[in-house]
Amino acid sequence: MELSVSDLTPPNLANLFDGLPDVPMPIYAKLKQAISLKISSGEWQTNQRVPSESEVVKALGVSRMTVNRALRELTAEGLLVRHQGLGTFVAEKKAHSALFEVHNIAEEVAARGHTHRSELLVLESTKATMEEAMTLGVRTNHGIFRSVVLHFENELPIQIEERIVNATLAPEYDKQNFAKHTPYEYLMSVAPMTEGEHLVEAVLPNDIECERLQVKTSEPCLQIKRRTWAGDDIVTAARLLHPGSRFQLFGHFGR
Repeated sequence: MELSVSDLTPPNLANLFDGLPDVPMPIYAKLKQAISLKISSGEWQTNQRVPSESEVVKALGVSRMTVNRALRELTAEGLLVRHQGLGTFVAEKKAHSALFEVHNIAEEVAARGHTHRSELLVLESTKATMEEAMTLGVRTNHGIFRSVVLHFENELPIQIEERIVNATLAPEYDKQNFAKHTPYEYLMSVAPMTEGEHLVEAVLPNDIECERLQVKTSEPCLQIKRRTWAGDDIVTAARLLHPGSRFQLFGHFGR
């Protein structure tokens, strides 16, 4: 993270507790809620330094233990990040995808106000192995396409997309420019999804994946294995790998 001089200037504490509901709660919890509201409202910006423990203690007249607990818990929850020798800053928001929906990653990135680009690493026409045939619900040696696309958000790699596609259902897949359009866009145009399933788990990346995602071998990644159908036919199966420190899933449940 690169910091400018303005990033090192902490925000004013004068109105920190403005807007909080007048309900009894521990002081540390009240402080956490106040800081969270400043961040979510955009008043405290990403990478902006937040007041130090000493500054909060002096301005609000609360104990250092109270302030330490609030800042420590907000850091553990990912809202703040500590940089040795510099202080505590508002953390960058993690990218997220909907847990129960399938979206175009380019649109998700754009919705966050960021820039998406992708690099096509593999695109080939081949025959399905036994395992691939079982995954797609076709016979062994059925025609398929394999692709690997690396997606970026503001020039930072955010997803490795490994995909196999039923060539019968998406016959022009290998003729697409996936540096310009995502596989999602083409597949939805030729075989609109009617059903999907996915499996989510935490995994450790291999050496190649570490290099592509610019992460260490010790950093857990979020892996999504997804299959989608058009009617009764499985169109595609994908393995999506995201750096755990840059990505989260979001789901909303109705009543």
